[in-house]
Amino acid sequence: MTKFISVGKILNFHGIQGEAKVGFSKNQQDFFCSLNEVFVKHDHDYIPLKIKNVRLHKNFAIVKFEGINSINVLMEYKGCLLFVEEKTIRENLEEDEFLIDELVGLEVFDENGSKVGFVVGVSNNGANDLLSVKAKNKKISLVPFVKAIVTDVNIKEKRITINKLEGLIDEV
Repeated sequence: MTKFISVGKILNFHGIQGEAKVGFSKNQQDFFCSLNEVFVKHDHDYIPLKIKNVRLHKNFAIVKFEGINSINVLMEYKGCLLFVEEKTIRENLEEDEFLIDELVGLEVFDENGSKVGFVVGVSNNGANDLLSVKAKNKKISLVPFVKAIVTDVNIKEKRITINKLEGLIDEV
């Protein structure tokens, strides 16, 4: 079974020729502009849409899909999420990049091998990604996902190793 991952959303039309105003994840413009095809989820089905061209406008993409040449046709998809197959994203990941769903649930250990907690979420503060780590005391701490702090991520062993700096994780 093919797994799909959301990469954007059709927010509205742009002009009268069926172009779509598409929102996408922050800092992902290069990846989004490299796509040739996306899937739109419509009535529980994933419908492939070939991308004819993409141009960036402010913080959005203006996308022209093959076969959609009017507002009326595009309006059927307004508000729909756009997806790509998971393998498409995996092919574009760098060595030290991960999918969020791969990180959530991983156990977090300090440099001495002591279990600190586990990852319950991933967010971004504009500067870098943050791991939400739930400690043994049930408190959640935000850990910057930077090499100086997160020293190892092992998806197969389902564990992350961090440099446990003073005050990083509230264990009281």
